[in-house]
Amino acid sequence: MVKNALYWRREIMPYLARIATSHRLQRLRRSMAERRRVRHKQPHRVTVYLRLNDPYSFVLLQVLPSLADRYPLQYEFRTVLNLQPEMYPAPRMWENNAFQDGAYLAALYDLDYPQDRPASTPELDRQLTSQLLHWELQPGYLDNALALFKAYWQGDAALVQAQVDPRVTGNVECYQHHLQANESLLQAEGHYLSGMLYYGGEWYWGLDRLVHLERRLNELSLAPGNTQLAFDRGYRDFCRLGSAGQLSDERRVTPVVVYFSMRSPYSYLGLVRARQLAGHYRIPLVVKPVLPMVMRRMQVPRAKSFYITRDVKREADKYGMDFGFIADPLGRGVERCYALYDFAQAAGKGHEFLESCARGVWAEGIRSDTDAGLQALVERVGLDWQQARPLLANDSWRLWAQENLAELYANGLWGVPSFTYGELRVFGQDRLDCIERAIVAIS
Repeated sequence: MVKNALYWRREIMPYLARIATSHRLQRLRRSMAERRRVRHKQPHRVTVYLRLNDPYSFVLLQVLPSLADRYPLQYEFRTVLNLQPEMYPAPRMWENNAFQDGAYLAALYDLDYPQDRPASTPELDRQLTSQLLHWELQPGYLDNALALFKAYWQGDAALVQAQVDPRVTGNVECYQHHLQANESLLQAEGHYLSGMLYYGGEWYWGLDRLVHLERRLNELSLAPGNTQLAFDRGYRDFCRLGSAGQLSDERRVTPVVVYFSMRSPYSYLGLVRARQLAGHYRIPLVVKPVLPMVMRRMQVPRAKSFYITRDVKREADKYGMDFGFIADPLGRGVERCYALYDFAQAAGKGHEFLESCARGVWAEGIRSDTDAGLQALVERVGLDWQQARPLLANDSWRLWAQENLAELYANGLWGVPSFTYGELRVFGQDRLDCIERAIVAIS
């Protein structure tokens, strides 16, 4: 039974993953969703999941009116509050990063945002969430929620209280079933984050993924004559903001540091783009691999993995990268690549080798857990397989992998890919544009 399961995962799953992430299947799913909408005479309805104390929800909410002005959308709002604990391995670090990240997004899109996190209490959050729940079932939710969110994030207690109904906020328990229904629906539909939009069977997370929704709506010709993208600022000028010649001596020698995991598809995207960034500005690049979460005895729920795979495919398409023919490297596949990293580094090809491995397992179906697969990954970057193969028995790499993890935590980060440049620390391949702005000193 175990042998059959391993065969299934190693031999069959790459082909199933390629089908599941194919453009043909995506077009089919979207076509079926549109036919269902037309058959049932439904509007173009977008379900929006918002959380009052979530920075991503705050910045997303501010752009929803303009999105509805451009496209004939009808919003269905679902307020949530309680996070699914199994989805957040480091909730305090997540929240700290979210606040800083929200500030970056707000500045990028010229939105309101506070300098400091608003003072609140769990009880106040529950009370105000009840008010949002109350508004869900009557017209005007968007305007009411915008006003309440802004007052809350501005820390204006008097303005907050002026906008709520004490008959509602004084009876929080009466809204608990409503809240549970919203949170259960979010989970049942296959997600776990707030600041989410759900349209036609697909999820779009906050401002970072609105561009994918824009493209989809444009394909439906919902904004004839106005197909420009409004939410592509995070990547449209990548490696175009400046040149190596304009950098100061200090910025020229400051390295971009990448915390990377072979089993993270976002790390694959991040490594390729970080190499592109470092090459464009001719600055040092340092890659620090860590063990995947599962190999550190942590959990990655299935719903999270499923969403990530589909999301990475959209992001890879956006960047013009291949993705989807997946040979999961979990276990020996990761270990064998890491075991050869020092060897590749000594030959001056460490980053090239890691990219070869990442591209192989995430885009080409190459099994790094086999000698034939790993040999191909080694030799295509000009390394000698006969010299490399004996090094697979050496597990000293485990020392630096754990050291890299401790360093990641010390930087106030918890997941991969993460990046540092000087004093700047960011999480996620989406934020390489933030690193670029720091390189060229754009505030």
